[in-house]
Amino acid sequence: MAKPKLPPSVLCLLLFFMAFFAKCHSQEKKVHVVYMGEKLRGNVNVESVHHSMLESILGSTEAAKESLVYSYGRSFNGFAAKLSDEEAAGFSGMEGVVSVLPNTILKLHTTRSWDFMRFNQSPVGGQHGGDVIIGMIDTGIWPESESFSDEGFGPPPAKWKGICQTENNFTCNNKIIGARFYNSENSYYATDIKSPRDSEGHGTHTASIAAGREVAAASYYGLAEGLARGGSPNARIAVYKVCWSSDCSVADVLAAFDDAIADGVDILSVSLGVFFPLEYFEDPVAIGSFHAMKHGILTSNSAGNEGPNRGWISNYSPWSLTVAASSIDRKFVSQLVLGNGQIFTGVAINNFELIGTPLPLIWGGNAANYSGNSMPLQSRFCHPGVLNSHKVKGKIILCEGLGDGSEIIRAGGVGVVMPGLHFEDYASSFPLPVTLISTQDIAIVLEYIRSSHNPIATILHGETWKDVLAPKVVSFSSRGPNVFSPDILKPDVTAPGVDILAAWSPIAYPSVYKGDTRSVKYNIISGTSMSCPHASGVAAYLKAIHPSWSPAAIKSALMTTAYVMDPRKHDDKEFSYGSGHINPEKAVNPGLVFDACEADYIDFLCKQGYNKTVLRLITGEDVVCNGLNTSRQWNLNYPSFSLAIADGQKITGTFTRTVTNVGSPNSTYHVSIYDMPIFLDVKVEPSVLSFSAVGEKKSFTVNVNGPEITQEPIMSGSITWLDGVHVVRSPLVVYNVVSSDIQSYHNPSQRKKKKSTLTGSSMDSRIGTSFSTSCILTYEFFYLTYSIKSAKGSLLYSYQRSFNGFAAKLSDEEVAELSDMDGVVSIIPNMKLDLHTTRS
Repeated sequence: MAKPKLPPSVLCLLLFFMAFFAKCHSQEKKVHVVYMGEKLRGNVNVESVHHSMLESILGSTEAAKESLVYSYGRSFNGFAAKLSDEEAAGFSGMEGVVSVLPNTILKLHTTRSWDFMRFNQSPVGGQHGGDVIIGMIDTGIWPESESFSDEGFGPPPAKWKGICQTENNFTCNNKIIGARFYNSENSYYATDIKSPRDSEGHGTHTASIAAGREVAAASYYGLAEGLARGGSPNARIAVYKVCWSSDCSVADVLAAFDDAIADGVDILSVSLGVFFPLEYFEDPVAIGSFHAMKHGILTSNSAGNEGPNRGWISNYSPWSLTVAASSIDRKFVSQLVLGNGQIFTGVAINNFELIGTPLPLIWGGNAANYSGNSMPLQSRFCHPGVLNSHKVKGKIILCEGLGDGSEIIRAGGVGVVMPGLHFEDYASSFPLPVTLISTQDIAIVLEYIRSSHNPIATILHGETWKDVLAPKVVSFSSRGPNVFSPDILKPDVTAPGVDILAAWSPIAYPSVYKGDTRSVKYNIISGTSMSCPHASGVAAYLKAIHPSWSPAAIKSALMTTAYVMDPRKHDDKEFSYGSGHINPEKAVNPGLVFDACEADYIDFLCKQGYNKTVLRLITGEDVVCNGLNTSRQWNLNYPSFSLAIADGQKITGTFTRTVTNVGSPNSTYHVSIYDMPIFLDVKVEPSVLSFSAVGEKKSFTVNVNGPEITQEPIMSGSITWLDGVHVVRSPLVVYNVVSSDIQSYHNPSQRKKKKSTLTGSSMDSRIGTSFSTSCILTYEFFYLTYSIKSAKGSLLYSYQRSFNGFAAKLSDEEVAELSDMDGVVSIIPNMKLDLHTTRS
């Protein structure tokens, strides 16, 4: 039967309203970040520059003033502003703009973990441990926690240039030496506190893992009791609160990077990231960590919690340290005992005590809330509102779906049994007695309920068991390969990220249930958010002992001395754990390091397909990319080797590396090749490296050849240099990718990169030797034709301390105009980023 046709008049009216609402939607102002690369040189009023750019798009001083959110200029150049999509697009083609980013959401990616790594810290933090500053970009901090006591600390080091925002009774001390907070959307929920104070718990947790003081008898309701401490207890903490109950935004994260770099931090710990991979200079964490690297600061990033699927790694830039999450030799179990004597062991952080009393056990499918239009098909999963409180009250409920326990509490239940699914390798806490058992055990328990006249059960108090399989990368930890740079192995290392006890905000909910009103000072949670600060703490420890080491040297020490992981436990091998599990004590004396500087990363970006115009904006220097930018990135001086081969092609690749002697002045290293598949021909030349001084450099070449391979997910081995004292190990991986992907990775004409449309072709001839001169001349022209007043109303942030850029409120048309401006590298909508904790 044919569908009836609409009358022409109705159709026209419908089309009119569709166009009208589409236009209204396109005019909606959203925060975008305009990233413009390296900070301006000289005594320049960066905020005025950003105002004038906004005026050129918005047309008035008033509009620009209302639009601007941040002006970045302390460490890099850019701004955040409220713009429509069209206005943001206008900035994308401007000369001097690297990228325009939407203000998307970013996600927030212990008593035992340090002992598990045999890291006793003697002496703690080295002679100058108190001079090292760790910047925490997170949800803030609870300064009154015992973990952040400043007893015995002197004043902050002289290099510190930061501030402490003391709103709403927040205070710093000689441990927490600085704190800032950012909220570009000016949007707050009831639980949010307008200060650096942490109401979520996440930032307090990560800060105490990285640099918490020693606290005796810390526990979560008696579980995991012991001495809590961070990796660098003597290090100072600088807090940058960018994440709220509604997650984290791009504009705020970049503002935090801008300040942290200029404030004088030594290490940055960033346990958050975008949900999906982005180009390097459209990713706020990659942008911020690049400028941190330029200032000698290592950024430690969480890998993300999108595992176990391959290729979802977050924070994959080669200038940062990407950390996966693995288990420690402790796990929390909660046992279910049925009335027939059967016992099932599940996972949960269960601090409740049913005193072993058997209670009625009911299946959710038998407790449907029919008056609420719920059927057994829904109630079996125990979703909100589906259970009949008369049938559930006082009973333990068997649910076939995962939940936070809120529906059981609402209906009056006293305990719940749920399937663990693929979450059985880490535990979570709930607001009532819970155990998560296997789906096979769920079926057995359900059969017991159906066959028993009076089914009863009890859930025992949680216990701590030894995990003999540790360390093992947890299922949720994001895996490689690196989708944008397949010749760079990611993650770099793994670190403890499962069931970690650390400090907590007493006003944050202590379990997965957001209505949980209990208050705790220490909590147990999991995520790559927890593994990242473990690496950050060790990096700070190394910085204290070796203050002259570069970010790449510290990273290399962590990678080449890592514990070798067991590939038999990991289907994805190095794509799960990189070089291995961090080994803090060995990292102090690695023998050799693979060092790299800004010039090395610029060469890498040339080979990645970025043109010299964009790179000049990013670096603030003249950049020459030698030859055609179609080569592989094999020769970045990276501590690992990755060889992506097009499906059906022969294996062939050549790597060149340079190592720097940081061990004994007179030493000789011999190479060994371990665990390579027999059909791989791997040759290292020379096979012996002799050094006569500390700081001396030697180069070697690795040639890899083999037959055609098809559908080979990963093959691996290692190249190891030994001198009788040191073991300098680098993994080598070979794997298949689709041929078209290889071409797009390495052919600039096929890459979906905005390197031309974001900059403008006339910029080369106008910049000359100094980007800042061209930029200032361009914006002075805007001063002559538009007013400053409008720009000031639009500007949110002016990034100027560490790089150049700004955040502003712009319409879509204004964004489109701004994108055509000289000096604009990119315009980024104000996306939201995720914290990398499983609780998010």
